[in-house]
Amino acid sequence: MKRRKFLKKSLQTVPVLWTTPSILSSCKKEETSINKTVIVVGAGIAGLAAAQQLKSKGFTVTLLEAQEKVGGRLRSNRSLGIAFDEGASWIHGITKNPITDLAEKAGMQSFYTDDSSRKSYDVGGVLRKTTVYDQVEDEFYDMLDTLMKKGSATQSFQTVFNAQYPTQAKDRLWRFFLSTYLTFDTGDLNQLSSLLYNEGEEFKGIEKIATNGYDTIANYLARGLSVQLNQRVTKIDYTGTKVQVTHNGQTSTADYVILTVPLGVLKKGVIQFVPNLPSAKQNAIQKIGMSCVNKFLLTWQTAFWDDVQYLSYTPEATDKFNYFVNVKKFHPASNALMTFAYADYGRQTETMTDAQVTEAIMAHLKDMYGSAIPNPTNLLRTKWNSNENTYGAYSFTAVGTEMRHFEDLAASLDDKLFFAGEHTEVDYFSTVHGAYLSGLREAGNIIDLQ
Repeated sequence: MKRRKFLKKSLQTVPVLWTTPSILSSCKKEETSINKTVIVVGAGIAGLAAAQQLKSKGFTVTLLEAQEKVGGRLRSNRSLGIAFDEGASWIHGITKNPITDLAEKAGMQSFYTDDSSRKSYDVGGVLRKTTVYDQVEDEFYDMLDTLMKKGSATQSFQTVFNAQYPTQAKDRLWRFFLSTYLTFDTGDLNQLSSLLYNEGEEFKGIEKIATNGYDTIANYLARGLSVQLNQRVTKIDYTGTKVQVTHNGQTSTADYVILTVPLGVLKKGVIQFVPNLPSAKQNAIQKIGMSCVNKFLLTWQTAFWDDVQYLSYTPEATDKFNYFVNVKKFHPASNALMTFAYADYGRQTETMTDAQVTEAIMAHLKDMYGSAIPNPTNLLRTKWNSNENTYGAYSFTAVGTEMRHFEDLAASLDDKLFFAGEHTEVDYFSTVHGAYLSGLREAGNIIDLQ
């Protein structure tokens, strides 16, 4: 799976300006205490990275996590004997990506998912010629290189694309690319900015998928940290000398607070700020988009599908179970496929029963492989949009978004309240490495105040 794959033609990787410190040094030897306290709200990768860095410099750090375990959107389900990553799955570009080294230290195993190992089916189970697929893929990238020249600040990608490419807008293979290569990596096309859809930098190198669980990184980073689980923060008061954080009906205080909750949580307004957040930050929260991507893992007694890494299907419906990852390629003992639902259809799946979801997925697989294929034995699924800990998958550049809005989200308040998370990283928003780097950034900002 290529994260922002379409950028490869138009962007060169910029030098990484961050240096990745040995943030677990505190597990071995902690520096002399500087008598300063920090509360980190959220024990996802941003919060964990910040906490480890601060602890290594002698700060007293406490993490408040709303869920029952650390990791945030690095969440792995092993109930079926293999790790189903409900959130992040891939390291997107392993060259100079800080997650690459971190994953190795954490013992996260990974597998190169070869994009060229694929087959594509049209409706009626018609196997598409590779030359046809490749030609449309190239045309799709060419379109992405130039469409922003026709865009405007008030028009969505979908509006501009439909006007400029009316024939392609009706083509099933084109709609597949729009869904799986664009909506998946960004957000709803009827909300996506027609000017900023290709913003953001990427790391070079191959893509690797975690095989033993992306949460191994979170568990590694959590070593030696003081983490309070099942703590839901409802109020942050930064009017006084110290910041007061209300969680589960009690109040904790600290010299500094780093807030790392997802953008979707900020949009919901479930945390009260005293005083209210500045208008620039409130505007950024409103203007930046929050996508919906849901993932589904199905297992069978025996495999009936092609022995390739990726299977695509081009139905009339949009964003609906059109891409399948062959999990058997990296878990040979399993007979499993992973598929996805995006945008409005992704949200719709959250109102569907397991039986309804399975039926919809099987309708596509039966069209590809025949009605005699067996039904799955198990289904695992996500509901990120209605999950009160996230209210969505990750941020994207919606109509009305300006790149400065990501920096507005990152801006600290009164040198006491700091903000981290993928939605605060202007260069690497919507990625795991962006979240990680944001945590190091805010830890560094607090350290620089001493």
